[in-house]
Amino acid sequence: MNRSFIYAGCMAAVTALAVACGTTSTNVNVTSNANHANANYSNSNSSMTGSASNTIGNAANSVSNTVGSMTTPSPESFLSDVVEGGTTEVELGKLAQTKSKNPDIKKFGQMLVEDHSKANADAKSLAAKKNINLPTGMGSHQSTYDKLKGLSGDDFDKEFVEAMVDDHEKDVSTFQKESQNSSDPDVKAFAAKTLPVLQKHLDTVKGIQSKMK
Repeated sequence: MNRSFIYAGCMAAVTALAVACGTTSTNVNVTSNANHANANYSNSNSSMTGSASNTIGNAANSVSNTVGSMTTPSPESFLSDVVEGGTTEVELGKLAQTKSKNPDIKKFGQMLVEDHSKANADAKSLAAKKNINLPTGMGSHQSTYDKLKGLSGDDFDKEFVEAMVDDHEKDVSTFQKESQNSSDPDVKAFAAKTLPVLQKHLDTVKGIQSKMK
């Protein structure tokens, strides 16, 4: 009676152990398969995200190029601004040679007169070729000229140099865009040809400004 009871108990224990092992094995397999599936999903999702990111980046570049082209002024507007600005630079260069006592500023003023006179001549020739009427005065730059004309000594030097840095930073940016995006190939070539001269002016006047500080 006791032996039968012990035997039955042992068999029950063995059966329970076998069931437990089988369950553990099943759980391990299921967990392993689930982790593998998650890894595949993660890789797939990462690939899809990267592809979407590239697509968005390409679209953004396309939009940026289109906007840059749309914001480029017309050839007539650009050449008009060039001549107005160039006329002002010539007159300010003359002022610098007479009002300033700084030899670097005087030399820079001479550079402005020579280089902008030549650039204006090229712009006027190009405009005549395209039947574009150009302004004869300084336009919106007249106020800058009038202000500087009323100054002298250190006050003139300070205001003149600041105005020239500001003007030439804008000029360089405008000519860069025009040399890349202008719809007129002749205007595009003119902008590309003149850009290094303007960059030289900007570098020169920034050097003068640095010395003055």
